[in-house]
Amino acid sequence: MIRSVMRGIAVLGVALAGVAMFAGRGTSAPVMLLAASEGAGLAPTAGEEVAIFSGGCFWGVQAVFQHMKGVTSAVSGYTGGALKNPGYAQVSTGTTNHAESVRITFDPSQASYADLLRVFFSVATDPTQLNYQGPDHGTQYRSVIWYTTPTQQSTAKAYISQLSKAKTYPNKIVTEVQPAQAFYNAEAYHQDYATLHPDDGYIAINDAPKVVNFKKLLPALYREQPVLVGSTQP
Repeated sequence: MIRSVMRGIAVLGVALAGVAMFAGRGTSAPVMLLAASEGAGLAPTAGEEVAIFSGGCFWGVQAVFQHMKGVTSAVSGYTGGALKNPGYAQVSTGTTNHAESVRITFDPSQASYADLLRVFFSVATDPTQLNYQGPDHGTQYRSVIWYTTPTQQSTAKAYISQLSKAKTYPNKIVTEVQPAQAFYNAEAYHQDYATLHPDDGYIAINDAPKVVNFKKLLPALYREQPVLVGSTQP
């Protein structure tokens, strides 16, 4: 696999050091983000809602949300471009305008959309990096919240404003808030990649720390057993 070969070479010492780092920030220490002041309430009854996030390599974003309570599905894929049914090789050129993304289905009676945003900004992405995340550079790795409802839009914008006013980050938040577009599932070998390939050098350095930090920073939202896609994707 291209990314694994190109970026997966790493010594064990570097990988272990990476576990202590904040996801996507290289040398920054883990930080507890404020809970959202808007949209944090849980739904009174069980249901199903969809959220879509882009924030760098979809392996790590998927792995994080697969460990979140209330999430019933987290699928890696592509969104944001005009080309229909794009593949990894096409998206990786950076010319299709698609972003590597994760489509999350969750029960809003168990986890609010505001909870998902908190997890996304805390451990899944660095919202101050424009058109790159860590070692991955290109528009396909940009940080985007793709809202599926007007409420999601207002909640996302309110949370970004809240974090900005609190000066949570030393640099400006550049995460975009955009309406959801057509989402195309990524190839089967991309699904559950972080779980299935824990010894991959790229995973050990860039993605495993995100899951470790999730458990450390937000234990009330974390679950040990991930919900996996399995081998049913095309």
